[in-house]
Amino acid sequence: MIKIIGAILIIFATTWTGFEAAKQLSERPRQLRVLKTALQSLEAEIMYGHTPLHEASKRLAAQLPGPLNQFFSRFAHKLTESETIVRDAWEGSLKEVWGQTAFKKNEFEIMKQFGETLGRHDRISQQKQILLTLTHLEREESEAREKQTRYEKMVKSIGFLAGLLLSILLM
Repeated sequence: MIKIIGAILIIFATTWTGFEAAKQLSERPRQLRVLKTALQSLEAEIMYGHTPLHEASKRLAAQLPGPLNQFFSRFAHKLTESETIVRDAWEGSLKEVWGQTAFKKNEFEIMKQFGETLGRHDRISQQKQILLTLTHLEREESEAREKQTRYEKMVKSIGFLAGLLLSILLM
């Protein structure tokens, strides 16, 4: 009886691990879409609203789901509350929130490079930088979607099958 309960717990734990790994695969494309939408909104605020960067970031933070809302909230806070340059505030906020996202290193580099140009150019050049960043993020999103379709079911199955294998070996 105890062996059966143990086997069920092992299968449950490994299946849950597989589903969590699959969740990470499905979360990345979703967060990339939200990030692209945020950058498009930032572009509209800069180009057409002539909104200051800290104000645009506060508005974005109010509109976005987590963890990206925390990123823009911290960025706006750093711009208003401390004597820092935009690049440092962007990168600092990025590093603080990065662990909560499903993004990979490529996205970090893309966002870091974008932060280095943010606020340093006129509106037209800034718009071009945003469009370039959106192009890079589009590429990463298509790669993330491909990985999701290729590996999501497999990861779930491996979780269950690993638990089944462990249970059989331990019986």
